Amino acid sequence: EAEAARAGAEAAARSAREQAEGACQRARAQLREAERALETARRDSARVGAELAAANQFLRSHQGAPGDARALADELTVAPGFELAVAAALDGRLGAALLEDRQAAVELLDRAGRDGGRVLLVHDLAERAHERAHEPVHEPAQPPAPGAVRLRERIAGSGRAAALAGRLLDDAWVVDDLLDLPADFCGVAVTRSGRVYAGRIGELRQAAKVGEERVLAERNRRDQLIGASERAAAAEHAAHGAVEAAAAGVAEAEASRERAIAAHRAAVESCDEAAEQHRRLEAAIDRRRQAPDDGPGLDRRARIRAQLSAEQGQLERAQRERHQRQSRIREIEAEIARAEPLVAVIDALLKALADAAEAIAVCLAGFEAELSRDREAGELVAAQLRTCAQEEASIQLRLHAAGEALTTAEVSSQRARDQETEAVQALTALAQQLGLEPEAAVEALAEERRQELRARLERLARRREQLGPVNPLAQEQYAEAVAHVELLESQRHDLEAALRELAGLIRDTDRQIRETFEQTFALAARNFEELAARVFPGGGGQLRLVAETDPRAPVIGAQSGSVLGAGGAEPGAEPGIEPDGAEDASGGEELLGIEIEITRAGKAMKRLSLLSGGEKAMTALAFLFAVFLARPCPFYIMDEVEAALDDINISRFLDLLDTYSDRAQFIVVTHQKRTMEAADSLYGVSMGADGISKVVSRRLPVREVAA
Repeated sequence: EAEAARAGAEAAARSAREQAEGACQRARAQLREAERALETARRDSARVGAELAAANQFLRSHQGAPGDARALADELTVAPGFELAVAAALDGRLGAALLEDRQAAVELLDRAGRDGGRVLLVHDLAERAHERAHEPVHEPAQPPAPGAVRLRERIAGSGRAAALAGRLLDDAWVVDDLLDLPADFCGVAVTRSGRVYAGRIGELRQAAKVGEERVLAERNRRDQLIGASERAAAAEHAAHGAVEAAAAGVAEAEASRERAIAAHRAAVESCDEAAEQHRRLEAAIDRRRQAPDDGPGLDRRARIRAQLSAEQGQLERAQRERHQRQSRIREIEAEIARAEPLVAVIDALLKALADAAEAIAVCLAGFEAELSRDREAGELVAAQLRTCAQEEASIQLRLHAAGEALTTAEVSSQRARDQETEAVQALTALAQQLGLEPEAAVEALAEERRQELRARLERLARRREQLGPVNPLAQEQYAEAVAHVELLESQRHDLEAALRELAGLIRDTDRQIRETFEQTFALAARNFEELAARVFPGGGGQLRLVAETDPRAPVIGAQSGSVLGAGGAEPGAEPGIEPDGAEDASGGEELLGIEIEITRAGKAMKRLSLLSGGEKAMTALAFLFAVFLARPCPFYIMDEVEAALDDINISRFLDLLDTYSDRAQFIVVTHQKRTMEAADSLYGVSMGADGISKVVSRRLPVREVAA
């Protein structure tokens, strides 16, 4: 019975341990599945959030009605698929502003300037609607074509926007094909692709995709994305709960497994102790039974029993090891059975790799042979080129020598011809002076006359030598020089005209730069005064241009304020902003920079260094927001700008972000909890237990943002 109880306890403990290990494996599989579902839900949530952010960014960046007025498209909702048809039928009126009276419309169009604009008067529409209310009600017209629907039935929105769109689309129909319209159709028919037919005037046009229909489509898409984002957030929350539940199940299964292992070990130890106790009892019984036989063989029997007990213990251990080896053999056989089908695939892959290696070796040998042949051909061509170059050099030398000889011969020939011409001219002139014919004399001259002529010739020769050699190409060179001078003169005139145009362009550019700077500075200064009064309640501030002759150029300001100026800053003061090439609008002097003056309520400061870190940060934020409002951008990045601010100033900073969040997107790097609570979306970097960092994101609901 004791042996049977021991075997049963060991089997029960082993079975409980195996069940616990199986439950632990199943719990881990469920945890992995839940983590994969959570990651999928997070990706879906991030994707939907990115698409929603893109839609919101497009709607915010879309240029609406002139003068920041509410456009018709802002208050109108169109059924999906009819956006382009509505935009084509309204013919550009989706971007028109909605105003109450004509005076406001005229002022708005005056402010629009050369960009132009369009305004729809809601007041006139209300009066016309009131007049039409007293008219007799007509039955709706029959569809002009099979499947045609009224376009105004596919729109919705606020009261005035829906009434106005219905008025504009009173006789507009959506048809599948314009060719199905009857010949006497007098209304407006439009297809979903944007092709419009005005039967009253017989006009057929194709509307271009200019962005107005995309505004309507993006608004519909944003509504769908909001619902999808909520569903993705709910799915992510549910997946997170499932992960937590699966993790709890894994922890519980691990604990059960540890308990089962401990119980199994305790059962094994208890069985070993029971077996040992059983052996001791049997030995005692044997000794008592064999007590009468106590004699010389007692020691030998004791030794044999001890050896038998030891052999039994070794046999039990060997049986346990044999069971373990059998289980391991079964596992190895299962792994071998799973790996056998892969042997053929691996052999095929090895064979394919060997064939590929042989093919690569063959191609490499061919390439090396071709490369060797190309190198030999290249060396042969290089030698031929060197030989040709040497021959060309020798030919050039001979050609140069022949050219010099030809030039010398031409100069000598021209000189001889000139001498002959001069001699003939001298003979002719001498014959005219003497009244004789220019012919050779019959009689020789007298010796005195000959000596006189010879002396005269010598004098003329010396004079000619003093004049130097005659250049036979001087006339051609003179003509070339004259043409070159004329070309240079025309180029000089062109350069002078270009310089005049460039000077005018520089003046226009300088004037444009000055005007743009003055406009931007005026807007920034006005915005800074408002923002300074807002961030410093009871105080104020202003921006001022500082010229070279301004005695207030240093950073030490008036008795009632702190100054952030240009050059000459005190130690510890922050440098000012110095615009390059900026000129004073009144005197044309070079500007040193922009001076920032801050007056705080109930305080007097002379130096910027006496301001606290939070006051300096608020001054810088007021200046930056003033520049943002003067020259807006789609988004701004701020890196821990509120690190030195207290709770009150953080509230003011968050109020600024909330005020101007409809004009731009603000990306703020922060460690402040209040700034995180005011955000629409949060992105953070977290490091897990494995030492790998990952980015986590969360889109806060609207109620949390409002709270």
